[in-house]
Amino acid sequence: MAKTILITGASSGIGRATALYFAEKGWNVAATLRDPLKADPILQHPPISLFALDVTNADSIAQAISDTLSRYQKIDVLLNNAGYGLFGPVEALGSQQIQQQFATNLFGLISVTQQVLPIMRAAGEGLILNVSSIVGRMALPYASSYVATKFAVEGVSESMRYELEPFHIRVKLIEPGSISTEFGKGSMQMAVSDPYRESMNKFLNVFTKSSSRAARPEEVAKIIYRAANDSSNRLRYLAKPGPFFWMNRILPDAIWRPLLVKVMVK
Repeated sequence: MAKTILITGASSGIGRATALYFAEKGWNVAATLRDPLKADPILQHPPISLFALDVTNADSIAQAISDTLSRYQKIDVLLNNAGYGLFGPVEALGSQQIQQQFATNLFGLISVTQQVLPIMRAAGEGLILNVSSIVGRMALPYASSYVATKFAVEGVSESMRYELEPFHIRVKLIEPGSISTEFGKGSMQMAVSDPYRESMNKFLNVFTKSSSRAARPEEVAKIIYRAANDSSNRLRYLAKPGPFFWMNRILPDAIWRPLLVKVMVK
């Protein structure tokens, strides 16, 4: 029997590419997004089923899970992918912007997971795949809110893997670097403040150039598929992290921090 994956944030980018790739590999795919009527036509064919899901709404989550079970009778893998980036200096971020960032990127991930876990526990096995980022392990300027959510996703995931091991439910993290996707368009919000404008413009210029050389969503989808089929207890799967990540890993802070400031800020 084909396995079933439930994907959040499947309207574009990594989510859409993953839905298509898993379908090509013979999986049942429950591709969820806030408004299925606006879905890319390419997703509207078997074995992909489109369901409405707003990760910030508990009733919406419950309905999407119910629809998935009615269609496929099981959920073998959950891919928590829904999220967006909020960029700007801490001083300029509004409290509602920060709350919405956490509501989507972190609390939504937790809420979906909480409702899927009883199903997996009853089945005696399952896999939770959480899309994090290299900024879940290293910070960048002008991305504090987004970085904070990804640091939190890393911590939640690592903690859950201990809790869920007795139930044969595994947890894995997908850590992309910059992604050449719509993330830099419709899934990106900005907060700007005059004292930081010049510095932030330089950061955005470097960020944009980096994204243009980044992994395509289709490449990340292949890594997600590899993780979904890896029976080991490996936690982290890097997806083309880029040179900044490796420099951060290798260089001492006294060298790394001034280098990053020079390249991205000053």
